[in-house]
Amino acid sequence: MSGLPDVEALRLLVLVGELGSLGRAAVELGITQPSASKRVATLERRLGLALIDRGRSGSSLTADGQVVVGRAQRVLDELAALMTSVEAQRNKLDATLKVAASMTVAEYLIPSWINELCHAHPGLHVGLRVTNSEHVPELLRADAAAIGFIESPHVPRGLVSRTVATDRLLVVVAPGHAWARRRRPLTAGELAATPLVVREQGSGTRVALERALSRAGAKEARPLLELGSATAVRGAVMAGTGPAVISELAVRTDIADGRLVEVDVEGVELRRALRAVWLTGRSLHGPAADLLAVAARRR
Repeated sequence: MSGLPDVEALRLLVLVGELGSLGRAAVELGITQPSASKRVATLERRLGLALIDRGRSGSSLTADGQVVVGRAQRVLDELAALMTSVEAQRNKLDATLKVAASMTVAEYLIPSWINELCHAHPGLHVGLRVTNSEHVPELLRADAAAIGFIESPHVPRGLVSRTVATDRLLVVVAPGHAWARRRRPLTAGELAATPLVVREQGSGTRVALERALSRAGAKEARPLLELGSATAVRGAVMAGTGPAVISELAVRTDIADGRLVEVDVEGVELRRALRAVWLTGRSLHGPAADLLAVAARRR
């Protein structure tokens, strides 16, 4: 005997034993009688046993066929239990989505994305880990998240990425700051030489600023104060602590309402891509794939 018997052939044999007819068993499985006869013949050759007696009044199992059917039924029951367990596990996975996101994306974009996703998936539980862009890959590699969102200008090794939004970093000051009355744009050198309110090391905003200044031929920005969120940076600038470079997403309303003033800069490219990332070699499925689709559609 070579190879394992075909599961559908075993199912057919069990039905022949129950229904007493190869034709009725074929109808039950939705196949033609010639196809059913061929499957039984193939099974008999594979097992080296005669399994069915075919007569004018129908088909009956041989003694060997009865023994095979008894064991085949147990195999089919175990397969059914396996598939039930797999389906339950799949439903459990589909009901939970773990996401890791940089702070700016988490504060200003993800809430509306998740709201739309949950309308499409009632009962979905979303666990959101908010961190800086540097730590998002660590959470993906530790299986603490299925999909992540970063602001940094480069994609770490071992990750696949897709741009889901674009953002612009702005230089902002309080209305009483001298730069608020400036008529000519700042240069890269002036920006780099001025102590700034900045995000912590590893944040996407900090990395993007440093790379933009480097490409403009300027030195790294001088920190006046390091803070762990865009909200904290906004508050410090409004309090008059000093200028900051911050996402437009975080200060758009403040500029419109006059609480902050945007300062023009020349010679520095402060636009950046916001990206979804996931592990190379893993395809997104279920709610993770749907969240990516929502984010890309909102772009």
